[in-house]
Amino acid sequence: MPVRSPLPGGALTVPVSETRSRVGSRIRVRLDGGVAHGGWCVGRHDELVVFVRHALPGELVEARITEETKRFLRAEAVEVLEASPDRVQAPCPYAGPGLCGGCDWQHASLEAQRRLKGQVVSDQLRRIAGIEREVTVEELPGAPDGLGWRTRVRYAVDEQGRAGLRRHRSHEIEPIDSCLIAHPEVEALGVTRLPWPGVSEVEAVASSGGNRAVIAAPRASRLPEPPRPEASAAVLRRLKGGRTQAVRGKKGLREEAAGRQWRVSAGGFWQVHPGAADALVEAVLGALEPQEGQTALDLYCGAGLFAGALGEAVGLEGRVLGVEGGREAVRDAEYNLQDLPHVRIEGGDVEGRLREWADLRADIAVLDPPRAGAGRDVVEALASMRLKRVAYVSCDPATLARDLATFEQNGFELKDLRAFDAFPMTHHVECMAVLTRKSKK
Repeated sequence: MPVRSPLPGGALTVPVSETRSRVGSRIRVRLDGGVAHGGWCVGRHDELVVFVRHALPGELVEARITEETKRFLRAEAVEVLEASPDRVQAPCPYAGPGLCGGCDWQHASLEAQRRLKGQVVSDQLRRIAGIEREVTVEELPGAPDGLGWRTRVRYAVDEQGRAGLRRHRSHEIEPIDSCLIAHPEVEALGVTRLPWPGVSEVEAVASSGGNRAVIAAPRASRLPEPPRPEASAAVLRRLKGGRTQAVRGKKGLREEAAGRQWRVSAGGFWQVHPGAADALVEAVLGALEPQEGQTALDLYCGAGLFAGALGEAVGLEGRVLGVEGGREAVRDAEYNLQDLPHVRIEGGDVEGRLREWADLRADIAVLDPPRAGAGRDVVEALASMRLKRVAYVSCDPATLARDLATFEQNGFELKDLRAFDAFPMTHHVECMAVLTRKSKK
């Protein structure tokens, strides 16, 4: 009810809206609107769309509102009144309303998780790119129960020096004893059982080559003497800008994939699921069909995984040009590929390199950009080359769909798309799109 407030002198009054936030209140909602990107199920309440976590499509739940806007509500299911047949007991005691925000789908069977992720990818393709396609999410080897797969875990540390994981959409930290999706070799480091005074974050890494690392980010400029992990591991300090500095042990980790060994800086990028690197290399090679003598591009090449596979496929008569922005990753890639003289790694911005290579006659390209995607300028620069095929690896279906729409506007079409469950128990999914030039009519 509007309240009328007198102005000085009482001559005039103006309406003042009395607003009352619904955050914290409970509502009953039927989730009949499907699933949304980010681990949400969709319903309606009081003519507003409601996005609900810890629920499944079709369920009737009592939900606690966590956020209110003019157009929608966010909420978390605190009681399930009518359960989906896909619902299971979450294996982790920290998975639930108000607790750890790391997992989104522990309450769903693995089959249901993959089905929901496929629906999300299809929905993003349709909404953003106008592409109608059913998507099946493939299981990766190495985690048949969806647990124990994550080889890199970043823990937040509270003011008392306790390591834990952040709650959903919050800076608050949930202290934990262990993380069920963390790889056993990560858990062996004992990060959550050790004190971390003066530290804001701790990253724990276990490599497929058998070595481990702990990277501590100090709250101040100086890092206190960090504790020794419970298992043998290098200990590093994270500097401003993301670089790392060794405190004890070596900075590099050893990974094994695609029939080769790889040196990867402890703070660098590598697929966190044990089965992902091999599966993605196989998918990319199958998509691009590299031939001897061809010229291939590997953009956002990291430690050189795809560049190495392409280098072996095109042979000494061909060439591979890789581009990577991280200095440590460039050094890793150059070290890893020194036995392939026809593979060259360039450091710097992908868009800038593509402008320099505007007249380059390349045949095929793979790109694996960060979550933000490649963006219009990179896509248009690629499309202007005489490429026969492009493989686009992405961990975000929304930015992938956006970039696929740009490819379509510039003469390419989606030939195929594969999706992989590289992040079980979470809403994340890894995709690989294959693009070819549209045939001239």
